[in-house]
Amino acid sequence: MARYIGPKTKISRKFGDPIYGPDKTFEKKNYPPGHHGQNRRRRKTSEYGLQLKEKQKAKYIYGVLEKQFSNLFKKASRSKGVTGEVLLQLLESRLDNVVYRLGVAPTRAAARQLVSHRHITVNDEIVNVPSYTLRPGDRIGVRERSKSLEAITQSLGTARYTQFPWLEWDESQKTGKFLSIPQREEIPENIKENLIVELYSK
Repeated sequence: MARYIGPKTKISRKFGDPIYGPDKTFEKKNYPPGHHGQNRRRRKTSEYGLQLKEKQKAKYIYGVLEKQFSNLFKKASRSKGVTGEVLLQLLESRLDNVVYRLGVAPTRAAARQLVSHRHITVNDEIVNVPSYTLRPGDRIGVRERSKSLEAITQSLGTARYTQFPWLEWDESQKTGKFLSIPQREEIPENIKENLIVELYSK
């Protein structure tokens, strides 16, 4: 399965949630996609269907493939704490997600590209692996020769939807700091992680 590059509003309508951020088209058509639209009769979704849908939703939000997601779940299940919460914490600790949260990129897909193209550093070393897991205290920065990139300056010039208490940003140096692992209540994504745990527990 390749990464999804199709219409994002269609995916948001599928899950009934603007998972890629504010979407005017979604607000106008906040019903499932399809030929019959909102008039289509749909069968009641089974318990398995709800669980699968929640897993797919999380994968689309964070841009993670099935194998990566499965490996993260295994890692979360071996860790101390509530498995579902640990899973979300691992997803939030990915380098591409943190670059997006800091405002260096407007979307996670754009953040993934910046990392892959060697524009991002961790503790002053270039890291080009989007799935790199950050640890508390790690410093994330924009490589010196990339600080003037239009894509980065435009994104940083746009106000973020919110500020995150587990992150710190120094605008003058264009560097951020991963202060701590976020708590579940600090993660804004509308994901029912308990359904994902139930799905993998079968």
